[in-house]
Amino acid sequence: MIYTVTLNPALDKEYRVPELLPNKILRASSVKIDFGGKGFNIARMLSTFDADCAALGFIGGHTGSILREGLKSNGIKTDFVEISGETRTNISAVSDKDRSYVKINEAGPEILPEEIEQLLRKVEELIHPEDWWIMSGSLPRGVPHDIYAQMIQRINRGKARAILDSSGEALNYGCMAKPFLIKPNVEELTHITDLNVQDALALEEALSRIHAMGVKNIILSAGKEKAICSNGNQRWVGIPPKVDEINPIGAGDAMLAAIVYRLSREDSLPEAFRWGLAAGSVAASLPGTMMPGLSDVEKLLEKAVVCEE
Repeated sequence: MIYTVTLNPALDKEYRVPELLPNKILRASSVKIDFGGKGFNIARMLSTFDADCAALGFIGGHTGSILREGLKSNGIKTDFVEISGETRTNISAVSDKDRSYVKINEAGPEILPEEIEQLLRKVEELIHPEDWWIMSGSLPRGVPHDIYAQMIQRINRGKARAILDSSGEALNYGCMAKPFLIKPNVEELTHITDLNVQDALALEEALSRIHAMGVKNIILSAGKEKAICSNGNQRWVGIPPKVDEINPIGAGDAMLAAIVYRLSREDSLPEAFRWGLAAGSVAASLPGTMMPGLSDVEKLLEKAVVCEE
C-alpha cells in the first residue's frame, strides 16, 4: 500500500486568459478545477497507474467535501481527519499568449491540537511493514514544524518507508528523523544546509550532510534541465525528456509518484529515477495539474537519460 499525507490540501481553480495584463479585468476562456495539494496530486497519479493507494490528511467544510467526493470519483481511497476549519482554495491564471502564469495559494485553516493528535493516531494505526508513506507539501497554521518528523519516527518503527517532500523547518526536522527518501529542490537544499549548492563542491558537501543526518536517498530537482539522485554511495544525473511545456505545476509531484511506484515494484533506484524524469516531463506538458497515465510515461521513458557520476 502507498499512503499519501496532505496536511494543507486545496481546491485548485485554473483560469485560462488570453494574456496576463496588470490593472486589467481579465476574462477567462475556460476554468479547470483540480483536487490540489501535493499529496493529492501524487495520489491521482498513482491511481492512473492502478497502484493501491490511499489519501490521508486534514479536510474541512464545503470545500473539503468537494475534495473528498472528487478523489473518490477518481477511484482514490480516502481516510481523512475532519477539521473545524474550511479547506483552502488556490487560484491560478494561465496566459494563452505565452503560457506564463500567476498562482495564488491561500494560507489554509488553523488546525487544532486535538485534530493533530487524531491524525497521528490514525497514521500509527495504519502502518504496516513494507508500506510506503509519502508526506508532502506545506503545513497549515497550528501544525508544529516537526509534524513530519513525528510521522517518520512512527513509520520507521513500523518498518515501513517514509518519503518526504516539503520545505523549510518541516524539511529540516523531517531529515533528522531519517526518512527513506527526500525530494528537495535547489532552494530547499540551500536553506537547510546554508550552502550555495549551485557550486559543485558545495553541492557535494550539502548532499553528504543530508545523508549524514540519516536520509538514505535524495532526489534533487535542479531546474528544468536536470535532476540528481544520490544514495550516499553513488550519484546519478538525470536529464528529463524535452517537451512542449504547458504548465509545470505538479510536475515534481508526478515525478515523485512515479519514483515511489517503481520502487514499490522493486525497481532499482536509478531505474525508478528514470521513470520519475519521464513522468515529470509528461505532467509539465499537460494543462492544469493533470496527471499522466502509465502509457503516457512509457512513451517518454527511453528519452529520459540517467548517467552515473
